[in-house]
Amino acid sequence: MGLGTGPGGHPDNTGLLTIGAFAARARLSPKALRLYARTGLLAPVHVDELSGYRYYHADQVERARTVALLRRLDMPLAGIAEVLRTPGEPAARQLVTFWREVEERVAAQRTLVDYLRARLSGRSSPLYGSFEVRTVDVPAQYVIAQSRHTLAHELPAWIVGSLDRLVTGAAACGGVAGAPFVVYHSEVTEESDGPAESCVPVRDAAAARAWALQQGRTWATQAREEPAHRLAYTRIVKAQVAYPQIIAAFEAVEEWIAGQRLKIAGPCREIYFYQGDWAAAAPDDEVCDVAFPISD
Repeated sequence: MGLGTGPGGHPDNTGLLTIGAFAARARLSPKALRLYARTGLLAPVHVDELSGYRYYHADQVERARTVALLRRLDMPLAGIAEVLRTPGEPAARQLVTFWREVEERVAAQRTLVDYLRARLSGRSSPLYGSFEVRTVDVPAQYVIAQSRHTLAHELPAWIVGSLDRLVTGAAACGGVAGAPFVVYHSEVTEESDGPAESCVPVRDAAAARAWALQQGRTWATQAREEPAHRLAYTRIVKAQVAYPQIIAAFEAVEEWIAGQRLKIAGPCREIYFYQGDWAAAAPDDEVCDVAFPISD
């Protein structure tokens, strides 16, 4: 925008506002405006070369108010920038997607609060009563697998990526023969990095071995037989598939096993039986079984 200047180098365009006047109109603080200018969300249309004073155009008020409202939803600055770059209905869909993720996180945190409140007060968590533990006999199956040492905050992205790769690879191994699952060979927290192993059952063992050999050492890929075993498990909803909320489910199954005087016979696992679009699943949709192999 070309700007003429009046006495003292100040712009003479009547539509321009000082940062203080613009902040008042936009309901934002000058500090916030400076932050949004640095990140490219809301740049001034003119900066005086001598004084460094910033000037905004009155036409920017609506954009500024939109930024302020999105920030009240705790939307990150990068997310706001993406919404503002997207016109019309696609921008509205981005907002809906962001808010769905917020609701899922809050639902998961609500579960965690209930669990921690009972633990901190010395009472048995009411969550244990909400978990119904069952048993199932699982026949031997051949799987293709990938493993990795990973911390808790890295785990969700790795699970999604590894299972996507394995499901794609299963097409060369006779197809998927059962629900994908993740085995935790050691604890995964923010201090302990597993390892964890993603597994997809397949129909053709020989083809699976050949496919795994082709992958070389990429993603620590292998093909192996998962022996027949008996599982004690509980079914959880999407809101509970998060660390540390999911720990309540694992502990509930462990408590049940001890109460039945059974033994844990192998590493714990998560079995992802949900067949729909994971991103579209509601927080209360059942999506996963938390399980331990058991023996008498």
